[in-house]
Amino acid sequence: MPSTVEQLSPSRVKITVEVPFDELKPSMDKTYRAIAQQVSIPGFRKGKVPPMVIDQRFGRGTVLQEAINDALPQFYGQAINDNKLAPLAQPDIEVTRLEDNELIEFTAEVDVRPEFELPDLESLAVSVDPVEADEERVAEQLEALRARFGSRETVERAADEGDVVTIDLEAKIDGEVLEDATAEGMEYEIGSGTMLQGLDDAVTGLKAGESTTFVSTLVGGAHKDEEAEIEVRVTAVAEQNLPELDDEFAQLASEFDTLEELKADIRNRLINVSRLEQASQARDKVLEELIGKVDFEVPENVLSADVEARKEQINRQLAQAGMTLERYLQETEESESEEAFWADVEQRAADALKAQIVLDKLGEDRDIQVDQNDLTQHIIRMAQQQGTNPQEIADHMQEHPHHIAEYMTEIRRGKALELVVGAATITDGNGEVVDLDRLQPDGSLADPAAETDADESAESDAEVVEATETEEVAAKSE
Repeated sequence: MPSTVEQLSPSRVKITVEVPFDELKPSMDKTYRAIAQQVSIPGFRKGKVPPMVIDQRFGRGTVLQEAINDALPQFYGQAINDNKLAPLAQPDIEVTRLEDNELIEFTAEVDVRPEFELPDLESLAVSVDPVEADEERVAEQLEALRARFGSRETVERAADEGDVVTIDLEAKIDGEVLEDATAEGMEYEIGSGTMLQGLDDAVTGLKAGESTTFVSTLVGGAHKDEEAEIEVRVTAVAEQNLPELDDEFAQLASEFDTLEELKADIRNRLINVSRLEQASQARDKVLEELIGKVDFEVPENVLSADVEARKEQINRQLAQAGMTLERYLQETEESESEEAFWADVEQRAADALKAQIVLDKLGEDRDIQVDQNDLTQHIIRMAQQQGTNPQEIADHMQEHPHHIAEYMTEIRRGKALELVVGAATITDGNGEVVDLDRLQPDGSLADPAAETDADESAESDAEVVEATETEEVAAKSE
């Protein structure tokens, strides 16, 4: 089946394919059988209607059209493989020549991965934030733990720092009440500084039933950054009774016997979280460094489709929340304009598409394989994230086989990124080399001297996804 490729642009080609009519015969036979099963013609048993009679009754052209539609995906796929192309979207196919019993010719225009060279992965170098858990964060965690085991008692006295007051707020500008800056029954801890500037001073010294006014700058809504007159009314004052930070509290709030042991555990947990954040930052920065060293333009058609899909999703989510983009930007305290917001969406789409293209090429160049175990582990991770059973996801994949190819591609890209990160030089802000090889899922570091064993919980879940079923799923992707 001869085919030629015309380069329309660096990322779009036109494939012309000539198909000898003999290669269409299997689809022709299939079409005749299908029609014979569907029609009833006097003198012939159902399913036994000869092709000649079908041609006479329904026309040879109808049969040809059905057969060609059935065979084109196979012919197109063969042409793609023969010419070693990597399509990025669905093709625009047109039958340009049809000579019955002789020849079929069709063209396919499609966006493909542009040609480019990958840089030396070992040349990549990035810097990330150091792992840390300062004493201020430890203290914050301890205070939060104290609050969980503390109690509140309503008091009749004036409010003071550390008390929790229940308040009503009303903001006015030029005497006009602002609906989006009015609230009732809000709880606020005096001294926390989590709301309007000046609120702490305003409510300190007030008793339940008393009110005052003060001037402050609004931090959100339609009048963000504007000064307003705020009236605050205290409806209740509660004193917080927090346990002392001592060994007795440590025994009450944790499995530890001493406060120092509890602090050490909090510190270790914060360090583990910091390691995970550092690893995520490293992956993002390494990928950014990689795509920054690759010079090619992402296919315009593919990018436009992706951007439109993202815009539709964002607008749909905003509509479901009963919000406009303008209101969303105000309430999230985003300083950018709507135009800048959409420009950022387009840029992120372009970066994501470029990253996918680069990782796909790396996966092919390095012959990165995705096996049954990779798929099983991916199913388990998805189940953990969704809070469902791994077998349910496996069953869903059997019902929707096209998802398997998507998962396989996602897994391969992940493995390609792991390869890139492993080859890059990563240092922290202190100049220390960051080694991610020993990092565990919980943020702890594996003992380098310990043997590498499969995670017991993963093995337990893997047993749920029975081998015979997942093998069937994988087979459907081939």
